[in-house]
Parts: sequence; C-alpha cells; structure tokens
Amino acid sequence: MAKREYSFYPGCSSQKGASSSNYLRSVKAMCEELDIQLNDIPDWNCCSASIGYAGGGELPRLALSARNIALSEQHNAGQEIVATCAACWLATRETSERLEEDESLFAEANQALAEAGLKLKNETPIKHMCEVLVEDIGYDEIGEKVKKPLEGIRIAGYVGCQTNRPFGIHGESYENPMYLDKLVDTLGAESIPAYEKKVQCCGGALAFSEPEKSQEMIKGIIEAAYDNGADMIVTPCPVCQMNVEVYQDQINETYGTKFKMPVVYYSTLMTVAFGRSAKDAALDGQVIPAKQLEAIANR
Repeated sequence: MAKREYSFYPGCSSQKGASSSNYLRSVKAMCEELDIQLNDIPDWNCCSASIGYAGGGELPRLALSARNIALSEQHNAGQEIVATCAACWLATRETSERLEEDESLFAEANQALAEAGLKLKNETPIKHMCEVLVEDIGYDEIGEKVKKPLEGIRIAGYVGCQTNRPFGIHGESYENPMYLDKLVDTLGAESIPAYEKKVQCCGGALAFSEPEKSQEMIKGIIEAAYDNGADMIVTPCPVCQMNVEVYQDQINETYGTKFKMPVVYYSTLMTVAFGRSAKDAALDGQVIPAKQLEAIANR
C-alpha cells in the first residue's frame, strides 16, 4: 500500500498527444519514487479554464469543476484532490471556495449535478502537486530520494502567475515565492533566487490571439534567465512551459535574439535526480533538448 494516496485530476493538456503529456509521464515516475498513489477521478471532464470565461456563463463554468469534485467525493472518498495543471487547480479550487461562500450558487450547482445523478458535498481540499511536495512531503524527504544530484546546472525557477495568485503555495510570498528555488537546491542544482521574472505572466492564451504581445512578455522571461546565468528554466505550469519553450524560434526571428533555453517541469528535474531514465523523465518530449539533464539521466 502506498504511503500517500490522492484523488487525481489529470486535466486535458496531460492526455496522450496533448501539449503536456510529457508532464504526466514525469509526474507518474516522480510519484512512484515518493510512494504516492494517484487515483484518477473517473470520467473527469474539462475544468473550463479557458472557454468557460468566454461567454459560457458563471454557473455552467463552475458546474464543470463541481462535477469533478462530486465524482471524486463519490469514487475516491476521503482523498484530497490533486491537480498538476495550474489552470485546473485554480479553476477547481476557485469553484470549491465560491460554492462554499455562496449558498444560493451551491444549491444551483447541485441542482445541475442532480440531472447527472450526482450530489456535491464540497468537503474535499484541492491541492496543486507542488503543495503536496512542499507541505505533505517536505524538502528533507525529497532530498533523501536524490541518487543523481543535478550538479553544475543553474536553474531559474519560473513560477508564473496561476500557481501564485490568488491562492499561491502556503507560506510563500506572492512577489518572490521560493519553493522552486528550494526544490532546485534540494536536487543538487544551483537556484537563482534573484531571478526577477519568476512571477511574470507569459501571456497565456494571448499566444494565440495576440502573439506579438505574448512573445514580448516571453522574451523578458527568457532574457532575465540568461542575464542571471541560467542553463534552463523550471516551471509548474503547462501553459508557461509551452509558451516559454515553443515560441523561442519566432522570438529569435522577430528580435534577432539567439535563445535556445530549455524549459522543464519540476517533475522532470525530480525524476532525473531520483535516478530514473531519460524516458521516465519525459526528456524526449522537450522541444528544446535539456542536454545537461539527459547526460545525468544517462550516466
């Protein structure tokens, strides 16, 4: 029996062929090493993080996340809900808090769920995987699992905005959260606490609607990492990872820069440091190869 069990909300972007399928692969390997069992919420649905704000209305948007919570309470009773996607975590936690504070809205959501044979209790804590790592496990236990320290790599911790506001990780500063820096140090690499763009927005969906604005924001994020001597960037957010990695060629063409900065997930770092293979760490899913991590994984 696993040391810890959680009700797991994978989210759309982690599915096979989706933009962060490599994230899920590295998370699963990381959790195996930490003796964490993730129990998928059966028949989970999209959290409506994007389209839900585009005109679908408040109740339909909240009802989608409420359905996931209700399914978790029915099938994984007593287990805290954990999401790896920043947007999924934010949408689910917002729904839980909104419905707790508004009895009328809670009743309307349950009326909608009743049509599908579900009833929401809304008694389940919602956590981001980083909260599990920091609060439930802790840096000391993580450090004990390190078999291949990530020595000689300078890593900029890019938190982004969705895992930082409005909720954030417990006890962390909104302006200068340090948990990624502490994690990097725990894994044997060198963190960059003074990295000034760690909570800068990457532009999110502006990458599609107004790419020039988003790419200007991304340029600043990457430039600051280079200015601070970083070899790579680590992030907890699928949108941040995608935007900051995949648009570097376009930014280079527009601004005459020569960016080639790997952008990885914390779970990728941890999987490599825990001694797992490059495949388990999903390093084959990088658009810009993280060659230093590949070298350590292949030792």
